[in-house]
Amino acid sequence: MNIIVAVDKNWAIGKNNQLLVSIPDDMKFFRETTSGKVVVMGRKTLESFPGGRPLKNRVNIVLTHDMTYAKEGAIIVHTKDELDKELAKYNKEDIFVIGGGSIYKMLLDECSKAYVTYVDYAYDADTYFPNLEENPDWKLAQESEEQTYYDLEFYFRTYVKQ
Repeated sequence: MNIIVAVDKNWAIGKNNQLLVSIPDDMKFFRETTSGKVVVMGRKTLESFPGGRPLKNRVNIVLTHDMTYAKEGAIIVHTKDELDKELAKYNKEDIFVIGGGSIYKMLLDECSKAYVTYVDYAYDADTYFPNLEENPDWKLAQESEEQTYYDLEFYFRTYVKQ
């Protein structure tokens, strides 16, 4: 299983249920990497998408405690057990955890690869991703050349679990 996330220099990922920054090259990387795959998210992440609609060309699996929640085009599960049963139907290499914070933390230990867009800037944030640099289980395996978007510097990094 994989994780895909954009973080700032403090490993922050969002504020008020919104991304900290929208970088076109990062969005393109996300689209290309997850297209045709399975994406796992929480309800708030789904609701943060345009129109609150599931992502096209992907199997969208949403974990929520709300037993009445339904969304056309998404598979809704309510417990970790239900999620595990649903994920067992797919090739683990085709599964991408896409947020939010609590979903990332819940599934991090089950993932073997993390695609991290690292933005070299500190934003005001209220949601964070675990700092993989400080986690001995994870190792930086690949880093792109420096990328820029206006005055922002960012890197595409791939971490692998040891």
